[in-house]
Amino acid sequence: MKQINMLESPVRQVFFSYLVPSISATLVTSIYILADTMMIGRGVGGSGIAAMNILLPLYNTYFGIGMMCGVGGSVLFGFSRGRGDEKRARSYFTAALCVVLALSAVFLILGRIFFNPLITFMGNTPLLNEYTVPYGTVLTTAAPMFALSSFLQAFVRNDGAPKLAMAGVISGGVTNVILDYVYIFIMKWGMGGAALATATGTTLTVLILASHFFSKDNHLKLEFSDVWRRVPEVLGNGLASFILEISNGFVMLLFNRQLLAYVGEMGITVYGIITNTALVASSISNGIAQAVQPLLSANFGAGNLKRVGEARKLGVRTGFAAGFIFTAIGMLIPVQLSYLFLDPTPEILTMAVPAIRLYFLCFLVSEWNIISGMYFQSTVRPRFSLTITLLRGVILNSVFVFLLPALFGVDGIWLTVTVSEFITAIVAFCLMRKERNQ
Repeated sequence: MKQINMLESPVRQVFFSYLVPSISATLVTSIYILADTMMIGRGVGGSGIAAMNILLPLYNTYFGIGMMCGVGGSVLFGFSRGRGDEKRARSYFTAALCVVLALSAVFLILGRIFFNPLITFMGNTPLLNEYTVPYGTVLTTAAPMFALSSFLQAFVRNDGAPKLAMAGVISGGVTNVILDYVYIFIMKWGMGGAALATATGTTLTVLILASHFFSKDNHLKLEFSDVWRRVPEVLGNGLASFILEISNGFVMLLFNRQLLAYVGEMGITVYGIITNTALVASSISNGIAQAVQPLLSANFGAGNLKRVGEARKLGVRTGFAAGFIFTAIGMLIPVQLSYLFLDPTPEILTMAVPAIRLYFLCFLVSEWNIISGMYFQSTVRPRFSLTITLLRGVILNSVFVFLLPALFGVDGIWLTVTVSEFITAIVAFCLMRKERNQ
């Protein structure tokens, strides 16, 4: 596969050559969950969607482990290659690989040993037990595959093979959708079948991505010299990505608990509709950020600061355009979005329409936050990146999910993410100005 020259080819050309594969890869990753939700809603019902939404933080955790090691390591890998230090680049890859394998094994063992108390802590109820147990059993068993999928996507993309990354994720996504239908509607395996379809699709993605190791253009080779010295660097630079994924799951847990307190299980069903619809928009936003990341890392490592600035502007402009489109969709067709997943009752529809509109306002600025965080991470400014991630991911959401409902009722829950994103956007703008002055 022809390599892309990120240091010499026109910035716009390189960015758009990465954009479609990156968006396709992140979008199809969201289809794993989206397909499950649609099939479960039609084949199992609203209780199935509620159960799935309770367990989604587990997926965020496993995916986050892969992102921490994958993005954290691949940024340093690209930075080192930009400086011409191939040996150091290989040692970063080796360190990241060792950590992701070790953490995957640990989370697999813990997930199986403490399964019942884990799902109870996450909000499982006796009414939902018959749905959460089969889905969660498969999900925890497949933990290493979910982590390796996001890990390999980051490294393969940074090694100049974005089309292979896209092919791997699309193949896994298509397999997931097909098996969802077979397992849920033909085999009648219910929630366990939906989880098995996702695990099988993810495993196929991992196998396709791993084929890059046998390519003549592969630079992802083992180098054990100084590998343990590289581990803290990989984890430090990837911490923002991990916190972002973990915080998504943590915030989902808080939302589920608040919704149970304010409106009961119907609220979790509506939240499931929103999060799975918003997942597509977030995936596209992350795809834009991931498209610009290799450009930023390589050129920053090579000292090409003008190209770094051009790449950042392209990413920001593309992100704002996408965010406007996402917000417009939420404002204009909330009813149609609800019908994607199930035949909603009048009560669910009455709650879902204003909820979608309030939540989707967040996309006016969330793309700016995502790309700003990736920019700081790619230019080896982990403190700035971590600040943005903590604010939008954990701190502000954790405060406002309790404060706003006390003031505005259930509408305050739907406004939580929007308010958090707007405040974070102001902070990100200030950090960007500070960085430019420096």
